[in-house]
Amino acid sequence: MSDEGRLIAGRYRLIDRIGRGGMGTVWRAEDEVLSRQIALKRLHVQPHLTDDELATLYERTRREARSAARIAHPNVVVVHDVVDDGGLPCIVMEYVPSTTLGALLKGGEVLAPTEAARVGLGMIAALRAAHAAGVLHRDVKPGNVLLGADGRVVLTDFGIAMTSGTSTLTKTGEIVGSIDYISPERMKGRNSGPAADLWALGATLYQSVEGRPPFRKDTAVETAYAIVVDPLAPMKQAGSLEPLIEMLLAKDPAERPSMEEAERALRVVASEAPTQFHAQPHTEPHAQPPSQPDRQPKRQPKPQPAPTRSLPAQPSAPAPSDNVGGGGRGKRRVLVPGLITVTVAGAAVAVGLYVTSHGDSDTGTHAASASSTPTSTSTSVPVPAGFHLVTDKTLGVSYPVPDGWKRGKATSESVTYTDKTGLAELTIGTVDPAGPNPESHFKNIEANTKLNYPGGRYRKIRMQRTTFQDKAAAVWEFTIKGRARVFRAIDLGFGQEGAKEYDIYLSAPDAQWDTYRPVFNKVKAGFTTD
Repeated sequence: MSDEGRLIAGRYRLIDRIGRGGMGTVWRAEDEVLSRQIALKRLHVQPHLTDDELATLYERTRREARSAARIAHPNVVVVHDVVDDGGLPCIVMEYVPSTTLGALLKGGEVLAPTEAARVGLGMIAALRAAHAAGVLHRDVKPGNVLLGADGRVVLTDFGIAMTSGTSTLTKTGEIVGSIDYISPERMKGRNSGPAADLWALGATLYQSVEGRPPFRKDTAVETAYAIVVDPLAPMKQAGSLEPLIEMLLAKDPAERPSMEEAERALRVVASEAPTQFHAQPHTEPHAQPPSQPDRQPKRQPKPQPAPTRSLPAQPSAPAPSDNVGGGGRGKRRVLVPGLITVTVAGAAVAVGLYVTSHGDSDTGTHAASASSTPTSTSTSVPVPAGFHLVTDKTLGVSYPVPDGWKRGKATSESVTYTDKTGLAELTIGTVDPAGPNPESHFKNIEANTKLNYPGGRYRKIRMQRTTFQDKAAAVWEFTIKGRARVFRAIDLGFGQEGAKEYDIYLSAPDAQWDTYRPVFNKVKAGFTTD
């Protein structure tokens, strides 16, 4: 006999079944007291369980309700009530018209990295709220991520959540959860904390872009072994999400990023142009020939604002990142302090923009002759031997460039030059409007650089405030270990708050730094602004 139409607890009328799992069924129902639709999760009858096991199951259900009820956040499903139906506990929840991420992926779909990052932002917002309330989810997986019709991302099913100050409901040697998303430390029976939820987030993101869980094998035992021991399989479709996913899936919880670091990295990817990535085998854009095993850290194309689909409200602007991808090809982003406003679910959300070189346009007038005479507020200086003067009317600057260095594509915010080896790079960039001091956006970039270059691969040499041409300035010097060599870079930023900031950036192999560093000095000495 169907339960459809049955009245639960004298007020909840079952309408249709919207989900079913091993332990319970979720119904769409009508609250006849308040005349609203709700979701009702009702446990199945479990005749094979002992009385003690049933008591444990029911207590888990009540804990799910209590755990979720402690969290007030738009990315966490709202729990309204817990009622009894013939001895079985039922949780009355907010009804979210949606599909699950798990159902979407089972249908053979995968998400573009930008969309996966958007979903990840909703998940991490929910987890931050849960952890702040002292609740560990412990069953983060695609099946527990609701994708609302309005773009809302909701984390649900806190059925095995653990609240600080309560006892565990598992037996010795028992692991509760979905095996593909259980962290290595939980798999080994160790105490776990928030980092275990982050590992599950990483596994969910991996499956979202690659179409399969990261360590799945033919049997549960093999999967568990792979989670604890095997290296992560290479990703083909993760794009710029790859470095974050790798860190989230670190075997050692201490090596995983913090919630804040993961959120910043997700914001960077979510803010990139939706058309930039597709579900296809991962290749580096403009792949270099095999004879050039790696490149210097580079700036990337300017991303467009994030799409206006129900991104959860975010408290801060995205932080840019450095990332060495296939073949060691590095990437460098510069955060623009200016913010734009995007309407999301009726609310204004601040989204940071960051700009880089290698855009689609090739703008700017560049004179390859020392006879070019820029209009400048500072005294002209002689062009060094072996250099030629470039006057860039688009950027409003003039500067010397070494003869033989090849100019790359330019945007309205930056232009890049590389030497004949392709391993040394000079970038002239602008940030408009400028913040109070370039050190602030250097620190934003550095935070994500540390995330993308773990294990000591990034090393700061110095970051200090100074002045240049009577304007507030900062110098940041660092090294990054690529796959084939170590690169060294220096960045000078200077400008007036609210006006325009100018950046002079040079990177080159660390082993040849003494050869390339004079280039930076000469460009800096000959740099003039309109």
